[in-house]
Amino acid sequence: METNLLGDRLPQVLRSALGESEGEVIVVAPTGGVIESLIDVATGMDDVPEIRLLAADRELKDVMDDFIVASNAAVLVEAGDLAFRTLEEGPENALVVSEERVIALVDAGTQVAGIVSEDEDFVSAAVQRYESDWERAQEYSLRTPSIERVSETLSEDIGPAAEEDFANILESLETARGDGDGLDEVTISLLVAAKNEALLYDISKWGEDIGIASKATFSRTKTKLEDKGLLDTEKVPIDVGRPRLRLKLGDERLEGADNGDLASVAQSLLA
Repeated sequence: METNLLGDRLPQVLRSALGESEGEVIVVAPTGGVIESLIDVATGMDDVPEIRLLAADRELKDVMDDFIVASNAAVLVEAGDLAFRTLEEGPENALVVSEERVIALVDAGTQVAGIVSEDEDFVSAAVQRYESDWERAQEYSLRTPSIERVSETLSEDIGPAAEEDFANILESLETARGDGDGLDEVTISLLVAAKNEALLYDISKWGEDIGIASKATFSRTKTKLEDKGLLDTEKVPIDVGRPRLRLKLGDERLEGADNGDLASVAQSLLA
């Protein structure tokens, strides 16, 4: 075994590990932080090796609760560059296994090291083991739509301005979980719809059609945001049936905010 300090931050280590791999890569037992960094690094690469990720179900669920991470992961999945399966028991440290080498990721706090072995017999044994584990592992279904599909359909169904607003809000956030650290995807969608004075019916139908959330979830979230004063509605009569609701921003601080500030103001009002 030979120790190679590949970088002082995890993304540097992963970028080196993926960039030096010529074929398929199996990532075994990654922590949530490794999964997030892996998706971020792979999203920014021009030539991504095929990545198979064997992770604990709880780690995958926790990471994929963040819409920003999950929607970028979905882009890689749709392109055939990334696949997930769940691992019941794995090694203590995360591994990056390719045909050329095995890298154990060791985080020492201020530095991250890749413990690398290129011994042919060891690498061959590791590849055989984890390919076998992959075949036995249960598939993990990522239900979040890709950010590419979100952008394209939002522009078509609601309008280009709404798509631009959505992208700008996501860019201003570090996470989109709705757990106090970030707004979730349904809340963001409703704020964007209100900023563009779209109908609740249209934004909730769009969200349900592409798999963001059900119409019922959109309706419940709308009510919560209305109660908090972030949203307002007005009735719009239609030819047949009950009037539909047009969404509007309900606080003047939101009305005067640009997209980056819109997210931070909304979070402060929800706190």
